[in-house]
This record gives sequence, C-alpha cells and structure tokens, in this order.
Amino acid sequence: MKVLLVGVAGGTARQCALTLRERGHEVVGLDRRPWRDAPKGIRNFEVDLRKRAAEDVFRKERPDVVVHMATVTSLTNVRAEERERVNLGGTRAVFEHSLQYGVKHVVFVGRHTYYGAAADSALYHSEDEPPMALGTFPELGDLVAADLYAANALWRSPQLEVSVLRFCYTLGPSRTGTLSTFLSGKRVPMVLGYDPLFQFMYEQDFAVAVSLAVEKKPRGVFNVAGPNPVPLSTIARATGRSPVPIPEPVLVRMLGHFGFPRLPKGALEHIKYPVVVDSSAYVKATGFKWEVDEVETLERYRALGI
Repeated sequence: MKVLLVGVAGGTARQCALTLRERGHEVVGLDRRPWRDAPKGIRNFEVDLRKRAAEDVFRKERPDVVVHMATVTSLTNVRAEERERVNLGGTRAVFEHSLQYGVKHVVFVGRHTYYGAAADSALYHSEDEPPMALGTFPELGDLVAADLYAANALWRSPQLEVSVLRFCYTLGPSRTGTLSTFLSGKRVPMVLGYDPLFQFMYEQDFAVAVSLAVEKKPRGVFNVAGPNPVPLSTIARATGRSPVPIPEPVLVRMLGHFGFPRLPKGALEHIKYPVVVDSSAYVKATGFKWEVDEVETLERYRALGI
C-alpha cells in the first residue's frame, strides 16, 4: 500500500516510516520540517499541512492510507495559538483532503494523556471514557479536541475507515516525547508524597503497532500500550537519574531552573497521578504484542548516555 505519513520528520514518526518500508509499503512523507538523511525510497515533501501545497501532495500521490502524526504537545516551544492551529487545523486538513482525494483509511496517532490525570481517575482507562482534568491542565485542550475531531469522523464520514490510536509514552533512540522530557535532566522532579505509575513502550514496538493499524484497518478508537507500568522513581533510577521529591508549591517555582525540565504547571498532575490504559481491544483487533519489556526498554535508554 501507499502510505502518506504526515509529520514524518518527528523522531518516532521516522521510525514508523522505516518500519512501514521494511514491511513492504510505499512510504511518502509530509512535514514542514526537513528529513535530510531520509533513506532511499522514502520521499518527503517539505510543506505545511495547512497550505495548498499539502493538498497538492494528496491530489498527486493518491495514498491508500494516511497516518497523521503531525500534532504537537504543550511541552514544545510552540506558542499556544500556533499549537492550536497545528493540532486542530492540521487534523481537519488531513480528513478533508483524505475525503476529497480518495484515501481509504486514516490512522490518527493520539496520546493516552487524553484521559487526564486526577486523584479520582480509574486505574485503567477504557476507550469509552471522556477526557478529564482539563481544568487543571488546559494546555491539553487542543490535543483532546483533535482526538475528538478524528473520532467523530467515524460517524461523520462513514465511507472512510478511521483508526484513532491513543498511545502510552514512548522511550527510545529518538530521545523525543513527553517521558523523555521528564527525564531530560540528571535530576527528575517528583511531587513529595507521590510516585505514579508510568506506562511506556519502546519506539520500535510503537512503530510496529502503527504498522499493524495500517495493515489490519481496525475501525474505532483504541488504547495502545506496552509492558507493565513502572513507578516514576524506578524509571528515574533505572535510567541513571536521581528522583528528587519536592513539595508541590516549591516545585512549581523550580521548574525550568536548577537542572529541572521546564514544564507547564498542569503537567504536575501527570507526575502525581497515573494515566494507565487498558489496551486489550487493540490486541484483539490487530494481534499486537510488544517485544521489548519495561526492564530492557529502560536499560536501552540508559545506554544512550543521555
């Protein structure tokens, strides 16, 4: 199949492109960022998804499947207004162009943080749960809205196969993603009195899970997760860092200073309360099985020497 991967220059997206190519698919990339060392056989169009040139890519390439990975989180340096335009405007463009130019299947790659982190959250989130805790972490709002827009396409555009995937955190050689941001310094900030479980998977397993969505075409909304969740303090120590518990009022003022990562205030909820998902529906629909367990994932990440 011909697969158009939107957001291909991102760290995990590159791994997805390579894995799809290895599995026999023709891969075309679209991203306003360059991928200068893209391997032979993967063509990348350096255009903004929201511009006319992106529509031309859909029109000329006529992909069978579109994998949408061009969303950004609040942990980037992108301004809030621009982030909203990228997440919402970009997602809308993907679906509009897909419908107009005969795409059969769209895979929206979302995040399990959709559910929010709160003291009264369920331990294992299922796909039918609504987003929670946006009041404490409003920076997640545009990502949640993009996820809902993609999910609504299931009934809004029944002629289009849609797979909405809510992935747990990833760790791996790209050194990108929310969990990598939490681990960006030698000292990992923790809220005193809290040690939440973190659910993560190795980047290669992530890429295989995306590839299975392309091939199996599961219709609906699915949580996707890896091995057993691990306490944040254990993750810190296993990757060669030191967990530093700090009273919350003090930690708020210390973020971005003294070697601690710069995080939005709302992100503190995610280092207080766990966000763990039930991924059994995706396993049943695609047969996905992770290969790298939690211990080896952390060992490999530590070996990167970050």
